[in-house]
Parts: sequence; C-alpha cells; structure tokens
Amino acid sequence: MLKIDLNSDLGESFGHYSIGNDSEIINLVTSVNIACGFHAGDPDVMAQTVRKAEAAGIGIGAHPGYFDLQGFGRRRMNMSLNEVQHMITYQVGALTAFTKNKKLHHVKPHGALYNAAAQDHDLALAICRGVQVVDPKLPLYGLANSELITAAEEIGLPYAQEVFGDRNYEADGTLVSRSKPNAVIHDPVEIAGRVIKMVEDQAVVAINGQKVPLKSDSVCVHGDNQAALAIVKELRTALEKEGIKAKTL
Repeated sequence: MLKIDLNSDLGESFGHYSIGNDSEIINLVTSVNIACGFHAGDPDVMAQTVRKAEAAGIGIGAHPGYFDLQGFGRRRMNMSLNEVQHMITYQVGALTAFTKNKKLHHVKPHGALYNAAAQDHDLALAICRGVQVVDPKLPLYGLANSELITAAEEIGLPYAQEVFGDRNYEADGTLVSRSKPNAVIHDPVEIAGRVIKMVEDQAVVAINGQKVPLKSDSVCVHGDNQAALAIVKELRTALEKEGIKAKTL
C-alpha cells in the first residue's frame, strides 16, 4: 500500500490574534510544523499547539523562520551563515523544550528561509548544522530535489522530501513565487488530484506542462487560508478512495 505523510504549518497565532484552523486541521494531518516565535507564534501558542499535537498522537516538528513577524517570515534577510545556524538551533531548541519527552519528530524551515535554502547550498548547510546541534538524528523536511536535501545528505542528517499540493511548480522543481498570480491553487478537488498523481507517479506537472520527477515523502497542506479545512478533508477522502494511507513518517 502506498503511504504519505500529511504535514501542516500550525501555531501561527500571536497574543490575542488567532490565525488558522489549528484545532480542526490537527485531527486531519499526520504531522505538524509549529512556528517557533520568530515569524509567528509565541511561547503560549507554542505550548498549546504542542499539547494538542501530542493529544492527537501526530508528529511534532519545529517550523523555524526569519525573525520577521511583520512580514510573516516571507522576506529574505541578509544574515551570515553563523547567524542562520544559531537562529535555527535557538528556535528548534525552544520548541523541543515544550514537548513531554523533549524530542521532536522533524524540523521544517519556513517561508523565505525555506525557499532561499532550496537553491542556496551554503544556506541549506547552515540550517542543517543548526538542527544537528540540537539532535543529529532529527530529520529535516525539505523541498524535494532541492539543496536542502543535498545538504542534509552531505552532513548525514536524516531528511524527508516534501511536495506541495496547493502550489504550482516551475520546470526546475522550485515553487512558483507567491508574487505571481498562479502560485497557489485553491480548488480542493484539483489539489487532491495533484497530490494523488504526485504520490503515484513520483512527479509533478510544472506550469509549462513539463513533467518533473520528484520523490514525495510528505505533502504540505496549508492551514492558514479560508479553504484549508475543506482542502484537507477532500484530500483525506480522495487518498482513502485511492488506497493511499496517510501515515506519520
């Protein structure tokens, strides 16, 4: 039977501001990436989201990003590689401390940091080394076929290759920039169909029609848009009909 991990970015509320559908999404996915207070979230939200994920019995991952609350971590920052490494260690260590057994399931970089590291090998290495300081056996979730995966392999850090059902791809396997109008797909049925094809074919059709091979260990389903809940429900139903099991890695 084919299997796929479904991950979602959660814990992105802050103080009195509530963002996303965490309580509903958390029961439909198999792992979560919890914001660590830099691009979103705060200590209270981190603690609450960890508790919810532990109660649901799913994989708990750290979701470290640039220190950019106003830009939601979607603006690249000019930082040295040492600064990036320490920033990752700090955030991963902070979330780890909130878990019952002081152990995380994975780490997935956020936003601009994730996208930049997918193409910048040195930046990807800095992220991987930051994770390695906390736990050398802690897996990294990175964009399939990207420099994040290459860097993890290079230093012996475990990894999982991630794909996106609600994002369009360029022919080189990178995600279409959010600055472009066709970057995000919103139709739940279309997204479910794309994910099934990714899992079965181990490939995705880029915006130019080209078929791009990619390994799919985990699929990201976003929880911060209005259609998020409908998308995840449709995806779970479609996977079950196709005989594909949603399972934590």
